[in-house]
Amino acid sequence: MEGDLLMIGRFLGSQLQTLDQSQRDNIFHTRCYIDGKLCSLTVDSGSCTNVASSRMVSKLNLETKPHPMSYKLQWLSEDGELIVNKQVKECLSMRQYTNKVLCDVVQMETSHVLLGGP
Repeated sequence: MEGDLLMIGRFLGSQLQTLDQSQRDNIFHTRCYIDGKLCSLTVDSGSCTNVASSRMVSKLNLETKPHPMSYKLQWLSEDGELIVNKQVKECLSMRQYTNKVLCDVVQMETSHVLLGGP
């Protein structure tokens, strides 16, 4: 895959918890395409939330919709609470696999998309 790298990632959760070292073994990094643009994708089986970077959403001009049940993330930012109040449905593809994924939109710099386990 060639081209500009965008990032995708999934968060470990919205509550502060003690670090479980076994979770570190369940994180997988790869690349994917969203709207024909190369992005970084992180899969974290220890999480249950799909998250998209607000920067990626803005750069790709993806359409967002209001989140049906807004919530706050405290551990994600050193600046305090982040309010999650938007969602985006993105068409994600890796080789022959293509799927539409609903993600919460948050401001993050670590990745473009973060996908959680089922």
